[in-house]
Amino acid sequence: MGAAQQSAQAVIAGEQRLYHPISITFEGPEASETGTPNPFRDYRLNVTFRHEETGDQLVAPGYFAADGNAADTGADSGNRWRVHFTPHRTGAWSWKASFRTGTDIAIRLDPLAGEPTSFDGVQGAFAVSGTDKTGRGFRGKGMLRYVGEHYLRFDDGSRFVKGGADSPETLLAYADFDGTSVHAGDVPLKTWEAHTGDWNEGDPVWQDGKGKGLIGALNYLASEGLNAVSFLPMNVEGDGKNVWPWIRHDARDRYDVSKLAQWERIFAHADSLGLYLHFKTQETENDLLLDGGELGPERKLYYRELAARFGHHLALNWNLGEENDIWEELDDPQQYHIRSYAEYIRALDPYDHPIVIHTYPNQHIEVYTPLLGNASELAGISLQTHWNRVHEHTLLWRRVSAAAGKKWVIANDEQGNAQVGVMPDGPENNHGDIRRRTIWGHLMAGGAGLEFYFGYQHPHNDLNLEDFRSRDRFWDYVRHALHFFDAWLPYWEMAPNDGLAPGDRYVLAKPGEMYAVYVPETSPDDEGISLHILPGNYSVHWYDPTEGGALQTGSVAHVEGDGAVSIGAPPPGPDGKDWVALVRAEDGE
Repeated sequence: MGAAQQSAQAVIAGEQRLYHPISITFEGPEASETGTPNPFRDYRLNVTFRHEETGDQLVAPGYFAADGNAADTGADSGNRWRVHFTPHRTGAWSWKASFRTGTDIAIRLDPLAGEPTSFDGVQGAFAVSGTDKTGRGFRGKGMLRYVGEHYLRFDDGSRFVKGGADSPETLLAYADFDGTSVHAGDVPLKTWEAHTGDWNEGDPVWQDGKGKGLIGALNYLASEGLNAVSFLPMNVEGDGKNVWPWIRHDARDRYDVSKLAQWERIFAHADSLGLYLHFKTQETENDLLLDGGELGPERKLYYRELAARFGHHLALNWNLGEENDIWEELDDPQQYHIRSYAEYIRALDPYDHPIVIHTYPNQHIEVYTPLLGNASELAGISLQTHWNRVHEHTLLWRRVSAAAGKKWVIANDEQGNAQVGVMPDGPENNHGDIRRRTIWGHLMAGGAGLEFYFGYQHPHNDLNLEDFRSRDRFWDYVRHALHFFDAWLPYWEMAPNDGLAPGDRYVLAKPGEMYAVYVPETSPDDEGISLHILPGNYSVHWYDPTEGGALQTGSVAHVEGDGAVSIGAPPPGPDGKDWVALVRAEDGE
């Protein structure tokens, strides 16, 4: 293993580079998914990783891995136990395994609970070199973290604004996964056949070529410039009734090792493509499925298995619930249940991935308010609202969270109403409204990004979509918006201030240095856009949200500012067209 030191009981795999996941697989007690002791509840693997130079220490949870190659073999038994670790520093690292047994030990946080067994105490070391990755994938940027700001930040200092697919929530209802079926209802499993042609030679598969459709679907999303994908790991009582991590939908402490290993291949590929993973841990119909909504053994084990098997990925969030209203179901207006969920996940996850929550459009106040500030471990919210109220609600929760002393990352992950959302490409679609009021409405309010929902009354919707090309033209609008923010704006240093441009305009400003002004509708008769700016000389350029491309020059190329000035009109275009003005101090370009 080169610089690695290991015991005969432990095998290290993976590139030993910065931000690359490393796995250690241990040879331990023989077990099976249905056996006694229960390998998920009655054994606990934790591995402590220590950076020798700084003393930084992380404790990563591990899991039962059957024969160690279950994605390909379909194994449900074996003697392999595995942990994943993603190093955030170069240099020498040491590790030491804690492997203990006892009734329900897996859900206990006390490191000394239970009794040591088998390979407990095995230790080793390895050396981590610098990353050699560039491009879209996250391994050149590092872990994406909440840093107390309204935007997430990678370890390399770059910020992240997301744009991706909220639908289908049944992404993982895939016929190529082991143990995947429909236990009730009429929502079929997916083949993702429309995207098999997007699979590339060398991409992951399992079991002699399975997985090409979903891998291809992720390839397509990345090729469109998107950077996020969303899914439910469990929807037993939900709309789909076709996704769960267990061997059966009602065996909630018996996990399907081969299915989850196949999920991991999907998520690892997403990482390599630069796709953020949005784990919506449950939907509203499942609020009470685990332990009646309490933080009991089933729920604790569910969170542990997710964190152990998938928490090493570089860019993800844990969403505590889609359309969550457990405060009402359990008469808990102070949200003690939600707080306890978040605290437990925070104790398990060594990377402190952001934790968020989603609820109905009419329950924002009840769900979010008790969680503000230091009252919870939440880093932000996953906002559902009507498409033309996105700007208003993003502004509101950005302002309220900052006033509470903890700036939330505000995402818009569902655009109402439920029947429509974002329509497919084609005549009489609603893409113009969504572009103006949802995409740009959110981003110009200081929002951290969007995922797009597809309503039930249209083809290719939240339950049955298998072809992301159904919105091929729409994805262009998302890509153009992300490009504008990434290419030209220090958006993390800017703040929304619509009052600087009178009328129906959205403004992001770093006063005296840079102003971005989104104009939802323009007319060839416009004489100019008024903007309040600090004294100085500024250049004026325009960006086309519909077609993207380079910055353009309008009727005025330069302005000298002090108060309200006209920045001129955008380049010629059809009546009603939207434009974005970029006004920059000339000594700052």
